[in-house]
Amino acid sequence: MMTRRKMLKSLGAGALGLGAAALCPREGRAAAASGQRLNFVFFLIDDMGWMDLACQGSRFYETPSIDRLAAQGMRFTNAYAACPVCSPTRAAVMTGRYPARLHVTDWIAGHVRPYAKLRIPDWTKFLPLEEITIAEALKAAGYASASIGKWHLGGEEYWPEKQGFDVNVAGTHMGSPPTYFSPYKIPTIEPGPDGEYLTDRLADEACAFIEKNRDRPFFLYLPHYAVHTPLMAKKELAEKYQARVRPDCPQKNATYAAMIQSVDECVGKVCAKLDALGLADRTVVFFTSDNGGLVSSTSNAPLRAGKGTLYEGGIREPLIVRWPGVVRPGSTSGEIVTSTDYFPTILEMAGAQPPAGRELDGVSIVPALRQTGRPARDAVYWHYPHYHPGGATPGGALRAGDWKLIEFFEDNHVELYNLKDDLGETKDLAPAMPDRAADLRRKLAAWRERMGAQMPAPNPDYDPAKAGQGAQGPRPKAKTK
Repeated sequence: MMTRRKMLKSLGAGALGLGAAALCPREGRAAAASGQRLNFVFFLIDDMGWMDLACQGSRFYETPSIDRLAAQGMRFTNAYAACPVCSPTRAAVMTGRYPARLHVTDWIAGHVRPYAKLRIPDWTKFLPLEEITIAEALKAAGYASASIGKWHLGGEEYWPEKQGFDVNVAGTHMGSPPTYFSPYKIPTIEPGPDGEYLTDRLADEACAFIEKNRDRPFFLYLPHYAVHTPLMAKKELAEKYQARVRPDCPQKNATYAAMIQSVDECVGKVCAKLDALGLADRTVVFFTSDNGGLVSSTSNAPLRAGKGTLYEGGIREPLIVRWPGVVRPGSTSGEIVTSTDYFPTILEMAGAQPPAGRELDGVSIVPALRQTGRPARDAVYWHYPHYHPGGATPGGALRAGDWKLIEFFEDNHVELYNLKDDLGETKDLAPAMPDRAADLRRKLAAWRERMGAQMPAPNPDYDPAKAGQGAQGPRPKAKTK
């Protein structure tokens, strides 16, 4: 069996042998000729819903910098998170592998319902060190890397600096900050002046990393804590949005709106730094989220439900990619994209080798970005064998073309929707189309088998009167799988 050390060594040799031109012929040849390679900035916003941007249709939130990014790049209308909660999606982004394969299937440390109908599996509460992260794959190709913001993939033994990143700022086991105002009480970021806002600070740290690494290729992973709870914003921004609240607008939380504006300002500041240093033309920028919007904070309408559920409101995400000289400015794509796709896409853009002997679940979306083809797959999948504090129960789902099937493990019923005709998932077609539902259900089951997905089991302590009782699981111990 190939060890992590041997795999990383083989990655380095492969990257050196491949060169910049092999996977991206036109950009690779230009980069090789100039001695310059593509840089990458990856914004991952926490809990941001599909409708939380003006360019996505919001009439309440103001996002001029992100809208400008969309005008300069490609906006995807069928992009998804790999899970309806954060940690599994983050693991998928890092590895290009489905949460079901990784057995990282809930937010860490998770939610326990001791009297529910099903007992959740003994899942993995950290990103195993045996996995090859995108930072490690790019390091072998000569890239500097930084993770600046939320990590939430295990205890200290599994923090970013143990997973291939050269720099870790503010990344820990925490899923949310104790406070958005300095002093932050986050052990991996020094306190700033009293009252400094965390989103602003992360923008400054990101710009400092770019400045320091301006003369070498870099991968900047910028996973914001915002717009996750606790909802805390700068007073002047919250007051601005409070004055604009209208009863006929489904989005009306002024504090949340102010937090979105601060994220937007961060995007603007980082993009301005790229411009000022003359790096924008050779830097690919990604912007997306880790799960759908929390329904107590925002509205995902016209999508159904929100964070924690397998309905569209829980998993469909904004996605913008700016690739100067390749992506047509202001373009949109209806291709289906999910979190596992970023790993192979970035490696292809960088001219770097994928991990040898390690199966990836994502596919490159370079053909969609070039508008020369489609991602090479027939479906995307979800596996969430957990209960969620918002009320969701264990289940799985797949989307194949316009069709989406959701399977509910407690009573084994399925729901079938045609998303082209019914974006809001209002009409369950399973009773009227049993053959199609059965075919998709078999496809979902076969995928789970390939993934080695962990399934919940009947709970011998099931008590219908107490089934809804639950609590956060214990904090994971720092141990190797």
